[in-house]
Amino acid sequence: MIELTGVSKSFGDQLVLDEVDFDVRVGETVALLGSSGVGKSVLLKHINGLLQPDSGEVVVDGMNVRHLPRKELAELRSRIGYVFQNGALFDSENVYENIKLGITDETCAADENYCHDRVTQCLKLVNLAADTASKYPAELSGGMRKRVGIARAIAGQPRYLLYDEPTSGLDPVNADIIDSLVGKLQEELGVTSIMVTHDVRGAFKVADRLALLHEGRIIAMGTPNDFMTSKEEAVRQFLERDFDMTRSWFELESGDSGENGH
Repeated sequence: MIELTGVSKSFGDQLVLDEVDFDVRVGETVALLGSSGVGKSVLLKHINGLLQPDSGEVVVDGMNVRHLPRKELAELRSRIGYVFQNGALFDSENVYENIKLGITDETCAADENYCHDRVTQCLKLVNLAADTASKYPAELSGGMRKRVGIARAIAGQPRYLLYDEPTSGLDPVNADIIDSLVGKLQEELGVTSIMVTHDVRGAFKVADRLALLHEGRIIAMGTPNDFMTSKEEAVRQFLERDFDMTRSWFELESGDSGENGH
């Protein structure tokens, strides 16, 4: 379980997180929504200790991340796969070497047979052919680079997956592929996931619960249905940007096809 309690973070005079409370239950996928620049990625980076809060507590599997010694923090990070917004692939290395970097166990990483098998497995999990391993990032499409980034994140068999805007910059078709992949990995690997996004459409598709970060605070957290029926003005305004999609989703879930004049 992941739990943030009263987490605040400032950069200079700019308060980004203001006493944030946020939790993720074992086995679920939570979509962290919010406008660009609101601090979603900042919150995500607190979970694996890339950033430390000014105040408040970040607890993962019962361990207080803020106070973990270096060795224990490294062990925790080995259980957390991180998918960076731009893929963060090394252009000078081929796909095989990029994915191999995600194998966190030193003994396994030194075993070339294990690495070959694991890279092949990870490519298959993200729906890429085995021969993709020999290609370089420059030879891949944007959607393929995103999937290689996910393959690297799962190579170490993590318990948690943190996705930082996994569909940003992608066309709707490739965005749908990535969204489906998030759901597939939760189901097949049993991972607990957080997906940072401003894409309401994708969030409604894959998340068990949603959280909306607004002006430094989580102002709403609940199921897609909770969001659709929310009276909170900031929630309504955020959803209106994707009104047609969210309305269609709600009608499908509720069985309301609009025949009653709504």
